[in-house]
Amino acid sequence: MSDKDGKKPLGLGGARPGQVKQSFSHGRTKSVVVETKRKRVVVPKPGAAAASGAAADNKAKPARLGDPSRRPAGISEEEMERRLKALAAAKANEAEEARKREEEERKREEERERRRAEAEAREREEREREEALREKAEEERLAKEEAEKPAPAKEKDKQAARTRPEDDQAAAQAAAARVATKGVPVGGPRKSDRERADRERDTRKGGREDGRRSGKLTLSEALAGEGGRQRSLAAMKRKQEKARQKAMGQTVRAEKVSREVQLPDQIVVSELANRMAERAADVIKALMKMGMMVNVNQTIDAETAEIIIEEFGHKAVRVSDADVEQVIEQEEDRPEDLRPRPPVITIMGHVDHGKTSLLDAIRKTNVVSGEAGGITQHIGAYQVKTDSGAVLTFLDTPGHAAFTSMRARGAQVTDIVVLVVAADDSVMPQTVEAINHAKAAGVPMIVAINKCDKPDANPQKVRTELLQHEVVVEKMGGDVQDVEVSAKTGKGLDELLEAIALQAEILELKANPNRRARGAVIEAKLDVGRGPVATVLVQNGTLRRGDVFVVGEQWGKVRALINDHGDRVNEAGPSVPVEVLGLHGTPEAGDILNVVETEAQAREIAEYRQEAARDKRAAAGAAKTLEQLMAKAKADANVAELPVLVKADVQGSAEAIAQALEKIGNDEVRVRVLHSGVGAITETDVGLAEASGAPILGFNVRANAPARQAANQKGVEIRYYSVIYDLVDDVKKAASGLLKAEVRENFIGYAEIREVFKVSGVGKVAGCLVTEGVARRSAGVRLLRDNVVIHEGTLKTLKRFKDEVKEVQSGQECGMAFENYDDIRKGDIIEIFEREEVERALD
Repeated sequence: MSDKDGKKPLGLGGARPGQVKQSFSHGRTKSVVVETKRKRVVVPKPGAAAASGAAADNKAKPARLGDPSRRPAGISEEEMERRLKALAAAKANEAEEARKREEEERKREEERERRRAEAEAREREEREREEALREKAEEERLAKEEAEKPAPAKEKDKQAARTRPEDDQAAAQAAAARVATKGVPVGGPRKSDRERADRERDTRKGGREDGRRSGKLTLSEALAGEGGRQRSLAAMKRKQEKARQKAMGQTVRAEKVSREVQLPDQIVVSELANRMAERAADVIKALMKMGMMVNVNQTIDAETAEIIIEEFGHKAVRVSDADVEQVIEQEEDRPEDLRPRPPVITIMGHVDHGKTSLLDAIRKTNVVSGEAGGITQHIGAYQVKTDSGAVLTFLDTPGHAAFTSMRARGAQVTDIVVLVVAADDSVMPQTVEAINHAKAAGVPMIVAINKCDKPDANPQKVRTELLQHEVVVEKMGGDVQDVEVSAKTGKGLDELLEAIALQAEILELKANPNRRARGAVIEAKLDVGRGPVATVLVQNGTLRRGDVFVVGEQWGKVRALINDHGDRVNEAGPSVPVEVLGLHGTPEAGDILNVVETEAQAREIAEYRQEAARDKRAAAGAAKTLEQLMAKAKADANVAELPVLVKADVQGSAEAIAQALEKIGNDEVRVRVLHSGVGAITETDVGLAEASGAPILGFNVRANAPARQAANQKGVEIRYYSVIYDLVDDVKKAASGLLKAEVRENFIGYAEIREVFKVSGVGKVAGCLVTEGVARRSAGVRLLRDNVVIHEGTLKTLKRFKDEVKEVQSGQECGMAFENYDDIRKGDIIEIFEREEVERALD
C-alpha cells in the first residue's frame, strides 16, 4: 500500500500484530498486543550454492550457523555459535515457565470450583435440615393445638372421620411454606427489624448467619483470610445447636455453677469477678445497688465482698494474707528418718581474747592475718575433721561491743558454745554478754581458758570470777567443762576437742536429710561479680542445686553452692555451712531459709513479707494523733542530728555499725543513719548524701568511678574504714561538734554602791567602791539587794573620775551605769562576772 507520492507509510518493516499473555503475582494474567517482526530471508550468493548443497547432503554434521561475511565485526564463529545456543536455551526456559504457569492457573481454578461446590453443598444441606426442623415444629404445634382444643365427643368423631392423612400432610406443607416465606417459625419468637437488617447486610457481604463464608471464594479473600481467626468446628456445632433449639421454640439456660471463692481481707473488684467467674460489669452493678460507686480497679473490704459473693450464689471462704506462708510449715520428722549430724560449735568471748587464733590452731590455718586490726568483724563458718574422724562445724563470732547482734545470732543457731576467756585478762564485759546469750539460747557451754602460756596467766582467777555470773566449772564442783588451752603453743587443743565430742554425744544430735532444706543465714553480702551471696548453715534437710527457696523478704533459686574451702558442691546436708548463689536480693543476717516447691510460691511469700515489713515500718514511724505529731516535731526541733550513710561489705557489719551509731548521742544531739546497705558506694548513694548533707561511711568497700566523680562534683565527703571502732570514734567526734558549748561563769569581783547620782543624758549613775577583785566594762553584772538578785545585765559605762576606763581594781572608787535599768539604791551590791564557753564532747 502506498500514498500519493508512491512512498510506503512509516512502520515496522515486515511487522505483523500478535498477542502475548503476561503473568503477574497471585496468578493474575494480562494479554498484551505486540508486533512481531517478520523473519528476514537471506538469499545465498551464486558462489555459495555449492557450499550450501554440501551442507544439505551432510546431515550428520551440524550446519554452520551464520556466514562469516554477514557476522558482526570482531565475533568469531565459536562465539556466534555459543550465543545462538544460549538464545535457544533461553527460549526453551521461557516456554517451560509459561507451561508451568498455565498448569498452576488451571489447578487454582479447579480448587476454586471444588471449594465453591463444597460450600454450595453444605449450604444446601443446612437449608434442607432447617426446613425439616421447621416442618417438624409445625407438626408438633398443630398436634398440640388439636389436643388442647375442646370439642364434644360427637363432633370429635365427625372431625376424626373428616380428617384424612392427605389433609394433615397438606396442612403441614402449607405451614412449612408460610415459615419459609416469613423466615420465622410459627409459634416461635419473631425477629426484630434490627436483627433482620443485620442478617441481610451480612448476606450482602457474602457471609452467612452462622459466621461462615458462603459464595464464590476470590483470590483476595483467600489471601486475607489466611492469617485471621477462624471459627472452630466445635463453635459451629454449638451455634447450630442454639439455632435449632431457637427454631423449636426452646429456651436453654446454662446451669448456675456454685463456686468456693477465697476471700482475703481486701480484694479488688476485678479480681473478685474473676474468682466468681462473673462479669465485672455485673459485679459493679450489684455494688451500685448497695450504694457503692466503684470501678474495676478499686478495693473493697471482705464484708462487702462476702455479701456480693452470696448474692451471686457462691460460697465465700475467708483467708488471710498470711496463709501464703502455710506452704513452708514443716511437719515433725519420724524417729526412723533421723540420722546423726555434726554438732555446731560457736566460739564466743571478749575482743582480743584469742577466739580466732584458737580456731586457727584447730583448723591449722591463719585467718587472723586477714582481718583488719587483728579483730574478727564477720561471722566465719568452718568445718573441721578431727584426728578421730569426727566432723565439727565451728562459727567464729566477733567480740567487739558493736557486734552484739552477731553474737546473739550465733548463739541461736548453735548446739554448743565455747566461751574463750584470756587467763591474763579474766572476765570482761563481752564475756558476760556472751554468757547471757548462751543462757538465753539454752545451749550448753564449755569454757576454754586461753593464753595459759603467758607468765601472768591465772586460770584460777577466771574460774572464780565466772562464779559471779552463775557459771560453775567442773573443778569448782559444777557441771560446766573447762579446759586450759594455748592457741600459740597448741596446749590443750586435744582435750578441748574431746570435751566438744563428749558434749555432742550427750546431746545426741540428729536431723532428717531426706526432706526440703531449712537453714539460717549466718552472713550475707553483695558481691560485685556473683551478686547477692548468703552464708547459710543448713539445719535440717538437704539443700541442692536448683532448689527454689525463700529467705526473709527475698527469694531465689540455688545457682551454686560453695563450701568453706571455696569448692563448688552439689548439695549440703544438716550442719553444713555453704555460700548460696542465686538470690534476687541481699537478705538480712539471721533470716531463715526455707525451700519451697515452685517459684510462684517463693515470689508470693517474698512479696507478702516485703509488704508486711513496709507496713510495719510505716506504722512505727507515723504518729497516731495530732498531739503526738506536734510533740514529736517539738522534740526533733530541740535535737541536733548528724545524718550519715553507711555501706559495708556484709550485712552483719552494716547492721552492727548502724546499731553502734544509733547509740551515739544524748538529749541534745544524735546520729541518724539515713541508709545502710551492702555493696560498693554508688552514684545513687552520693545523690542521697548530697540531698541530706550527710557524709558516706564505707566499711571495707570503695566507691565506683561514677560515684567518685559525682562526689567530687557535688562536694560529698566519702570516708573509708576497715576497723569498726575507728569509724565509731570518728562519728562520735563529729557528733560532739554539734553540741552547744557549755557556758561557765567566773566571778571576778564585787562592788558596793555608796551614792546615786543623776547625770543629764546618762540617767542614774552609781558611785561604787570595788570591794573585791576587779570591775571590767565588758563583764556581766548582777544587782543584789538584800542578797536577792533583782537585775542581771551589762554595764553601760564604767568611769574613774571623769574618764572612761576598761577596768577598776579592788579598793578604788568608780562610777557605773546599767544598760536599760535605773532602779539602783544606796547599799546595793554589784556582782561582776565573766562568761566562758567550754567545748563539750560525747562520752
